[in-house]
Amino acid sequence: MNYGICEYSLIPVRKEANNSAEMVTQLLFGHTYTIIENGENWHQIRISNDNYEGWIEQKQISQISENEFKLYTSETHNIVSDLVQVVNNNSKNTFFPILLGSNIYGEQNKVFQINWQEYTYNGAFVSSKQKISAGHIIENALMYKNAPYLWGGKSPFGIDCSGLVQMAYYLSGIKLLRDASQQATQGETINLITDASPADLCFFDNDEGAITHVGILLPDSKIIHASGYVRIDSIDHHGIYDSVDQCYSHKLRLIKKII
Repeated sequence: MNYGICEYSLIPVRKEANNSAEMVTQLLFGHTYTIIENGENWHQIRISNDNYEGWIEQKQISQISENEFKLYTSETHNIVSDLVQVVNNNSKNTFFPILLGSNIYGEQNKVFQINWQEYTYNGAFVSSKQKISAGHIIENALMYKNAPYLWGGKSPFGIDCSGLVQMAYYLSGIKLLRDASQQATQGETINLITDASPADLCFFDNDEGAITHVGILLPDSKIIHASGYVRIDSIDHHGIYDSVDQCYSHKLRLIKKII
């Protein structure tokens, strides 16, 4: 079994092994994966955080040893909490941006190593083992406010509905699955929206009954979700109400409590 780590700002992960294929998710700097199939120019991977599978280009693969992989996936690490920040690769004397939700391992005095290379990071971060609170999860989600909707996106420069939910919780040290339909299998079901609390997850279905959308409940009957862009709308037992178009845009199907 081979293992890898993202050493770029982000890497698109595609449904099939070509650049024109659908992007299903993204790897952020410091996120690890298992290589489950080797191709000539593409490799199929399984992402450590959520077991999501997809394809990335051979040119973007950075392999690490099994011992390194086990260390990175088992130890407490730091998570970048700035929207965007510069990291210096001291080994190559270069620098590049990394994004909110990236991982940093073994940082001491702003210096850390990944794959035998030394980096310096001067920005803000939080521990993956910090105390969890609903307020912190909501603050995380608000960091992405007005980010444009991007299918498969997980960054402030483009994010989808389940990516927003996953990253808001990840920044509080909670690992959720990637897609809305998968996230709907996690946590405790809340029967009535009047019984729900801020930071609970609200799921919405289409006309066929399939869950296709998710958002994070806010105080005062509001919800933050990615639809066109990351926005705040009103919600009731029917669903999300779009005040601009003056209609319900999403039909409420399910509420889940994660914390």
